[in-house]
Amino acid sequence: MNKDDIICLPHENLRKKSQKISFIDEDVKKLVENMKSATLDWEAKREHEIGVALAAVQINELRRVVIIKEDFDDKSKNTYHVYINPKIIKLMGAVEEDFEGCLSVMDIYGKVPRHNKVKVEAQDLQGNIVRITAEGFLARVFQHEIDHTNGILFVDHIKDKADKFFKLNKEGKLEQLDYEKSVKQSHIFR
Repeated sequence: MNKDDIICLPHENLRKKSQKISFIDEDVKKLVENMKSATLDWEAKREHEIGVALAAVQINELRRVVIIKEDFDDKSKNTYHVYINPKIIKLMGAVEEDFEGCLSVMDIYGKVPRHNKVKVEAQDLQGNIVRITAEGFLARVFQHEIDHTNGILFVDHIKDKADKFFKLNKEGKLEQLDYEKSVKQSHIFR
């Protein structure tokens, strides 16, 4: 798979809940490999961005599978953790607003409020239960990706839309977008 297999809004499946995985078989393992290859191809075409994570729905597979890059700072490291049937057990800490982007929301970033600490439970590729307490950016990533499995995108969390949307310029810096002129008619909202 490649970057062209990643679906973007307004694709209707991005707004649907994904199905729970009941058995981890070769089909699920192939799905994970497809997710990785699509994410890495997307990342290779982006000078200033990293493919931090992906949910299966983003390659049009309505299954509760998420991959998260092991190293957010080094674009040359291409390894991912796999989370099957991930769910947030507890939201903790302060709610903080920070920038988020999404491979399925083309070229638009937003300032999104999220809890800065979460407890997550999932299965790994061997079917083992994994429990994680994530803080900071990783907590944000888990919330973003688990939202995908429930048909929710980061733009749905932005209430005061006037000054919350941005795009990357050629130098890799975020520039504010005019909501009325650039964002409102972009078909990213429900």
